[in-house]
Amino acid sequence: MTASRERFRRLFRSPVDAIFDEIETAYSGPVRRYHTLAHIADCLDQLDAIDQPEPARRRIELALWWHDAVYDPTRADNELQSAALAQRHLASLGETTGAIEEVCRLILLTTGHTVAAGDDVGATLVSIDLSILGRDPTAYDRYAAQVRAEYAHVPEGAFRAGRARVMARFLEAPVIYADPYFRDRLEASARFNIAREIAALTAPA
Repeated sequence: MTASRERFRRLFRSPVDAIFDEIETAYSGPVRRYHTLAHIADCLDQLDAIDQPEPARRRIELALWWHDAVYDPTRADNELQSAALAQRHLASLGETTGAIEEVCRLILLTTGHTVAAGDDVGATLVSIDLSILGRDPTAYDRYAAQVRAEYAHVPEGAFRAGRARVMARFLEAPVIYADPYFRDRLEASARFNIAREIAALTAPA
């Protein structure tokens, strides 16, 4: 599966080519290595693999398309800006206020990847976004290297310390995957991968 123009068009009745062009350009930014349309395509594959009733499925897909649309590793408000962009685009496409609010809420959940009890839709969205953590070690290592490349402006020592702190929070959480489907399949391997990366990050030079 690819994050294709054709798939994007199927989500809407209105012409969307200009908006797709803007999204495609955003995900092709020069700093991006992991947060690209390939990541969106992978997330869509994860969504396609599970049963999800409408309208939740469509709102998850919309959130996936926009959740990393704004990505600047030097800033801390990427999710907020991505949600604002989604709000503008979806309003221009005639989406209902309720649908737009839900899509923006889902995007903002990717800031910390935590969801409230009973938020099944949010659990699915954040679990899809984190699914890379539970992949095979080769895929995980490629992801970690791509993230490091996106933070090339950060000195090695500072990056190692900061990245280790961020990843340790996942290990400290009771569960990484709020969605039971992803937890059953990926939790153990995600914890293995993260522990392995932290060990490498904190090893003596």
